[in-house]
Amino acid sequence: MLVPFVLFLGALPWVNRVQPVVLGLPFLALWLLGSTVVTPLAVWRAYRGDRRLADRRGGTPGERE
Repeated sequence: MLVPFVLFLGALPWVNRVQPVVLGLPFLALWLLGSTVVTPLAVWRAYRGDRRLADRRGGTPGERE
């Protein structure tokens, strides 16, 4: 779950610029749009990994031992 944090906040000092313009959008806007698309994929991947771990242990995702 570190990926969304790094994309939205950690990389901000390096991508906070108007130039270059990519696809008619300032670079920062394109970065934030891309981060918004990648975040659900990262959450899905974390959920899938948690589910596999729970299946190996014989429990349900999020269940505490």
